[in-house]
Amino acid sequence: MNRPAAVTAPAPAGVTLDPVGLHRVAGVVGTADLVGAATSLFAQGMRLALVSGHDDGTSMGIVYLFTSGPPDARVELHVPVDRSRPEVPTLAGLSFPASRFERELRDLFGIEPLDHPQARRLVLHQHWPADWHPMRRGTAMPPVMVADAGPFPFVQVEGTGVYEIPVGPVHAGLIEPGHFRFWVVGETILRMKARLWFVHKGIERHVEGKDVASGLQIAERISGDTAVGHALAYCQAVEDARQMPVPPAAQVLRGVLLELERLYNHVADVGGLCSDVGFGLAHAWALSLREHLLQLNGEVTGHRLLRGGIVPGGARVRRLPTAAELDGIGRDFEEIVQLVNSNDLVMERFAGTATLDRSHARDLGLVGVAGRASGLAFDARVAHPFIRPAGEPTSVVNTDGDVMARYSVRVDEARESLALLADFVGQAGPLDAVSAEEHAPRAPSAGGVGIVEGWRGVIVHRVELDRSGCIARLKVVDPSFLNWPAVPVSLGNTIVPDFPLANKSFNLSYAGNDL
Repeated sequence: MNRPAAVTAPAPAGVTLDPVGLHRVAGVVGTADLVGAATSLFAQGMRLALVSGHDDGTSMGIVYLFTSGPPDARVELHVPVDRSRPEVPTLAGLSFPASRFERELRDLFGIEPLDHPQARRLVLHQHWPADWHPMRRGTAMPPVMVADAGPFPFVQVEGTGVYEIPVGPVHAGLIEPGHFRFWVVGETILRMKARLWFVHKGIERHVEGKDVASGLQIAERISGDTAVGHALAYCQAVEDARQMPVPPAAQVLRGVLLELERLYNHVADVGGLCSDVGFGLAHAWALSLREHLLQLNGEVTGHRLLRGGIVPGGARVRRLPTAAELDGIGRDFEEIVQLVNSNDLVMERFAGTATLDRSHARDLGLVGVAGRASGLAFDARVAHPFIRPAGEPTSVVNTDGDVMARYSVRVDEARESLALLADFVGQAGPLDAVSAEEHAPRAPSAGGVGIVEGWRGVIVHRVELDRSGCIARLKVVDPSFLNWPAVPVSLGNTIVPDFPLANKSFNLSYAGNDL
């Protein structure tokens, strides 16, 4: 059973924390005490994993989720907010991710982060009315657009020989919309600004009132290449809210699916990086292996992107990869890696390009491949495990912070995924493993949290269920939301022709960001 577990993090001064879920405690904090409580949790080494606004029509509040591990620890601060004057002291001076969560709250809920150093719009573009906040109860949808909103007020870079290059939001090829504005001297990038949220879909509002099964279908489609990661985080959150047991056999199947998703995406990224430096042969080999993996995915779950394999309380698959198949995939992958590593031109283009040092990565709050390539060891498979492999889990870390480091981390993680797959397949029991117990939510306000290391990085879902068991609130944090600010920082002194390579080395999701 997923019973409340003890949390090692001491409570901040003056805050009473009570067990509310798996590895999780929560306490109510007034706005006057928020900064002090957050400072205490940051000092204990916890990271701010999620900030979720809430509005039930009569009252408003914010949930701040802090996490650390191992051992797995999760602390929630619940902060009531005056609905007639929604304000909260900013945490921007303590955490850059907090500053972005607060700007998101300001746009969607109208909650003002007092003394925020950059209290300007993040999610809503300038043609949306200034007093329209789509997550507020009673908000009319959609409003009349502002006709004379004017252009986005980019911060200008001036000087002799400086010129601008606008790219997007519509791009050549089948990629999603994002605008990149470059200020350049010659070919050297002085500054780049990435502007996103051209396809903000209102997923968190759309899912409200739906049953758990319908919510799962939406979660699987948040970012198409991360169907397993988001489905698993969503199901973990639902199971936490319901205190629903998950059979050990299901956890093994979930581990298989998560690593299959990581593997096919890392293989594709190795090929994509080669494509961006003109090494078409390696790209073609990687695409061939990716196609083989997608066909295997289709046989495992019935869907090439692995949809349908994870359900609340368990997992179902049609078959598992065989040891011979995994060995063959491993051999094919090593041939591709050897081909790439033996090409001096490719190695030269990768090395020293778009470097992000550890201090910047830490200050920005990077997660996943990008964070580990800059020396940050955080991996939710280690910090918040749902299954233990036979060996002690470790994080693949590189300290160089350049394209080469991000490539190398992907290569080593793909190898690790193959080893984990062999381990999990060896542990596997029944292919249909779902809890037979039905658990109703404890109360309308009962919440649950799911934390998963997706192939890009950590994914966090927080769900609240109403008395009928339907979704009252879902908050999603995709790793791309945390990692997009790192792309412009990494481009200092990088030349314009290397931007596609640098961008691909992060390979962030527009859909996962533009929820």
